[in-house]
Amino acid sequence: MNTISFFGFGQSADIDIALDGTETRKMADIKSEDGKKERHLLYYDGETVSGKVNVTLKKPGTKLEHHGIKIEFIGQIELFYDRGNHHEFTSLVKELVRPGEFAQNISYPFEFLNVEKPFESYTGSNVRLRYFLRVTIVRRLSDIVKEMDIVVHTLSCYPDMNNSIKMEVGIEDCLHIEFEYNKSNSPQETLSDVSSITECCLSLRYHLKDVIVGKIYFLLVRIKIKHMEIAIIKRETTGSGPNLFTENETIAKYEIMDGAPVKGESIPIRVFLAGYDLTPTMRDINKKFSVRYYLNLVLMDEEDRRYFKQQEITLWRKGEKTRKTVQGSSTTSPQMPHLTQPDLRPHQHDSSQHQPIEDMTRENEDEEGGEGDPGLPPSSEE
Repeated sequence: MNTISFFGFGQSADIDIALDGTETRKMADIKSEDGKKERHLLYYDGETVSGKVNVTLKKPGTKLEHHGIKIEFIGQIELFYDRGNHHEFTSLVKELVRPGEFAQNISYPFEFLNVEKPFESYTGSNVRLRYFLRVTIVRRLSDIVKEMDIVVHTLSCYPDMNNSIKMEVGIEDCLHIEFEYNKSNSPQETLSDVSSITECCLSLRYHLKDVIVGKIYFLLVRIKIKHMEIAIIKRETTGSGPNLFTENETIAKYEIMDGAPVKGESIPIRVFLAGYDLTPTMRDINKKFSVRYYLNLVLMDEEDRRYFKQQEITLWRKGEKTRKTVQGSSTTSPQMPHLTQPDLRPHQHDSSQHQPIEDMTRENEDEEGGEGDPGLPPSSEE
């Protein structure tokens, strides 16, 4: 954004920021605040950001007085309910020109070496995380400012694990269902692994171009089910205390069964993630916001009562090819814990070593529940 002189007359200038390597560097899409997609140059953590700042005078031959020219590299979080305060987590400044004057167009190189970019660029319902360059020509009455956004992607790496993961849920003496998540047949791709086992809940990991593959087994059916669907729910949480905001968005919804199942029947699941606008899971980013994803299984009986169970999944971004480690950079994203210990093993399915069956929740019996409400407590009333 360029600003002309305070009273609308006198010398002014246009600023252009030209980054190095634009011919070979990839572009990436990101949503703007109004929901439209923008394309910007793509960078990773630890990469150098360099280029030239070109200043073009609007009135050639006329001097432009200034109190210095500087360029900044800024990473900041903007909470939409608190627009007056921008929370900067990265701020680097370089002085390009000392105070003085010039009467012809000028160009100055700049370089921010091995810049730390710890978080992924993100625009959500109530928050935006952005990286940008800002050039300022400091003047007595009105500064001339130009900003240029870039997009940052964070890459993660997790070990392959070939075991299937099984978990039983249900309603006591009425319905028992077993989930089984398997590794895909696609070579050289990690479809799932276990990050933690807490209260018999399994956290599943998938990369953003992954395929969720699995089956649902009906072990006990004593209620008349007529419909079943599975959905991917995105939950964005911003702020804290009285300024805590939560937005739930259904990213995708699939009907996986129409009709009454019988005991012993199995329903296959195959959900392709590549076609959806997903981001990596973000947990407590700079203590400002989180973005989490859930698989939501919903069953409806013949009396239109809805039963559901939600399971959190962790999404991560995998590099298209192995990138050389840049000095001072990290090959994994700090916004997601990196699995380094091999002692967290998938639950092995054995009829003598089943987990306790988790209760499903009936939708109209939980006022706080709902199809789009992740993290619901299990119901024991059924």
